[in-house]
Amino acid sequence: MSAHCMLTGAQPGFGNRISHSHRRTSRRFDPNIQTKRYWLPSEGRYVRLRLSTKGIKTVDVIGVEAAVARIRARGVKV
Repeated sequence: MSAHCMLTGAQPGFGNRISHSHRRTSRRFDPNIQTKRYWLPSEGRYVRLRLSTKGIKTVDVIGVEAAVARIRARGVKV
């Protein structure tokens, strides 16, 4: 699976690795993606979300119902 957050849309950034001799090769900066299971009371089931750590904190603040509504508004199937 790709390193994308379902809620915030965070995705990998790209840059260069720079060695001691200053040669540059490409690298990826992946977001810290975690798979987390939340109980969705309105549907009476669990949903499994792939979220960045910032996304997990956002769910803690706004609640799982609002977070799933935002994810569905982005066009992602939950």
